[in-house]
Amino acid sequence: MIDVLVAGGGPAGLAAAIHSALAGLEAVVVEPRTAPVDKACGEGVMPSGVAGLRVLGVEPAGRELRGIRYVAGAARAEASFHGPGGLGIRRTELHRALHERALGLGVRIVPGRVGEVRQSADFVSAAGLTARWLIAADGLHSTVRRGLGLELPGGAHRRYGLRRHYRVEPWTDFVEVHWSGVGEAYVTPVADGLVGVAVLSRVRRGYDEHLHDFPDLTASLRAAGSGAGAGAGTEATGVRGAGPLLQRVRRRVAGRVLLVGDAAGYVDALTGEGIALGLRTIQQFRMQSPPLHQPPDQLLNHYGP
Repeated sequence: MIDVLVAGGGPAGLAAAIHSALAGLEAVVVEPRTAPVDKACGEGVMPSGVAGLRVLGVEPAGRELRGIRYVAGAARAEASFHGPGGLGIRRTELHRALHERALGLGVRIVPGRVGEVRQSADFVSAAGLTARWLIAADGLHSTVRRGLGLELPGGAHRRYGLRRHYRVEPWTDFVEVHWSGVGEAYVTPVADGLVGVAVLSRVRRGYDEHLHDFPDLTASLRAAGSGAGAGAGTEATGVRGAGPLLQRVRRRVAGRVLLVGDAAGYVDALTGEGIALGLRTIQQFRMQSPPLHQPPDQLLNHYGP
């Protein structure tokens, strides 16, 4: 019997599988998409997230981040990270690094989706596979969470995110957060000659319409692209979106099923700690053999409700 079946092969799911493999457990990931997978993401990994990746044996290349800077017109406030910095990295590069690490540890990744989940006191079955535990890491709109009745209404205040990359040389080694009357724009250097700009807002409209609300940011993009060669300052990728961001759950454990990452609930992307929090929920459980062989009701001692 498989020890750990993981629904979803994004960063949280792959991290769970890697933790399991490092503990000597057999882990199988079910994921319908081909690696590397892209999605709307601020792409700034906070220092605790970088440390969490290092524990997994994953050290992807990217741009070091020294801190966070907030910009609202002429007003600015910034703070540097204490100790090691963060990492600006394309989502695809992060996914590729985690995917290769998982495969290198013997994790089996099979194409498919986890739909109906059946479980008993001793095992759980899904996607034609049987395991001792199922880790649901199938994202913001988790079908496993919904199917098990663990989802709560998200509320009226819904926010959405949009992201695009620009071919410009990064002008700072800080994450810049620009404010407008209807949302924020997050600027993250992710590679040489590449900057990601993500917009968060309650207002649902096109990306370019949102960007018009940030004249200082658009001026910085133009200035950074001027004189930098053909194609500089132009869009490097299309727009990707995500939302609504607020996701509430009744609990994170249901029998032999554990929710991790965005599937375990999500408040807002304001802090930029999505990846770091996803890794932390997995580390909190401490994917080790003794907890996995305990009765499900004792998991709450390790993982929480």
